[in-house]
Amino acid sequence: MKGLVTVFGGSGFVGGQVVRALARRGSRVRVAVREPGRGYRLRMLGDVGQIEVVQANLRDTASVARALEGAEACVNAVAVLYESGRQTFQNLHVDGARTMATTARDLGVTRFAQISAIGAAADSTSRYARTKAAGEAAVREALPSAVILRPSVIFGPEDQFFNRFAAMAALSPALPLIGGGETRFQPVYVADVAAAVAEAIWNPALAGRDFELGGPGVYSFRALMELVLAETERRALLLPVPFGLARLLGVAGDIIASTGIPPLITTDQLELLRRDNIVSPGAAGLGDLGLTASPLEPVIPTYLYRYRRGGQYAPEMHAAAAAPPR
Repeated sequence: MKGLVTVFGGSGFVGGQVVRALARRGSRVRVAVREPGRGYRLRMLGDVGQIEVVQANLRDTASVARALEGAEACVNAVAVLYESGRQTFQNLHVDGARTMATTARDLGVTRFAQISAIGAAADSTSRYARTKAAGEAAVREALPSAVILRPSVIFGPEDQFFNRFAAMAALSPALPLIGGGETRFQPVYVADVAAAVAEAIWNPALAGRDFELGGPGVYSFRALMELVLAETERRALLLPVPFGLARLLGVAGDIIASTGIPPLITTDQLELLRRDNIVSPGAAGLGDLGLTASPLEPVIPTYLYRYRRGGQYAPEMHAAAAAPPR
């Protein structure tokens, strides 16, 4: 069995898949989370004793050090898509990443994978993107050997993109096409991101490199919404909404987010939609990690079916409805 890897944020959508991928490669995994009770199922992703869950808070350096004690590698899978209370972009993406990396360095942990995002840039109009870039810089300053992984929008059973719009399509007569729906995305499967993290951790040849992770297809926002409607078998008007008007939705989302309820969209997320979210020309990607990107179309039906009328029984219901009366 390989050495111990500490995964911060391992109870999240991406972090849980990272834990699974590391366990499959024979690593021992320590999952560091604020609320250990939320990670009890993670132990079932590996053999008996292979995965442990411990409490750690990025604002408490001593708890971070305890989580890293004896580890050979560290993964930062901590992120938020919107701010709420003390869970701010600055606290998590920047200060938390810095605490993690400097503590790892001080303990002699040099293998480090930082999950960032395509679009991370110091000059971005989005606070999310700016703090992602600042987090990358903080990690690299402490650990030049760290591997930076920047995925596009991530899809999978618990994603916050396709599930969000599928749920909206089930309730609303219209889906908004922010900015006309022309922004382009390159969705990447969560299992591929997790495999990339595992490779980055244990392949010493990758130390200090950056990778942008995207799937095999590039889609406009409109095309993705059409795909959501097709897979959920819903009818909804695709309504183009200019960025200026969409700001009203964003302001409402900011207010909702401040209460701790997940918003449809925030003003900061609107800023992200102003730029394409695709792999940069010439950037190293999944292929350079020895991985083949999974296509979107075969995967999303496996979890979006629940938004159809009748859910998993929709095909049987349709067949019954079409059958001739006896």
